[in-house]
Amino acid sequence: MATPFFTWIAICMAGLVHPFFISMTEINHNAANKSLEVSVRIFTDDFEKALEKSCRCKIDLLKPADKTLADKTVSNYITSHLQITADGKPASLQFAGYQQEQGSIWSYFEAKNVGTAKRIEVTNNLLYDYKTEQINMVHVLANGKEKTDKLDYPERVLEFGF
Repeated sequence: MATPFFTWIAICMAGLVHPFFISMTEINHNAANKSLEVSVRIFTDDFEKALEKSCRCKIDLLKPADKTLADKTVSNYITSHLQITADGKPASLQFAGYQQEQGSIWSYFEAKNVGTAKRIEVTNNLLYDYKTEQINMVHVLANGKEKTDKLDYPERVLEFGF
């Protein structure tokens, strides 16, 4: 699913010090499995600070003292700031885990029982509670077509038609 644009974003996100605040959400409609496969990439340091602000707790995503608690904190934060509907039906995101890669955290979700995806609506306000400079990129692949757009604070909703 890598495109030149997302390759550029990945290179930018690889830096440990970054002058901008960005997340990348990728949504893939898997027609064969009737599911949405969702991955969210956020700079590790920004994500930890946003999580700490949200849960009012200390969190280390790279070496968590309690991995189960870290998983729950990541899942709760993202699902409260990212909602997806497919053809007017809310997609229930189930957390599959997270991993660290090049200075950022990839979080993975799956929404089952999504038979069609002619219209995808994404509500995304990830890290808006942390930085008003936040930009949330969204890339969707459905029905053999790819579409990308972005949300600048305070924008929250994107719609994609396939």
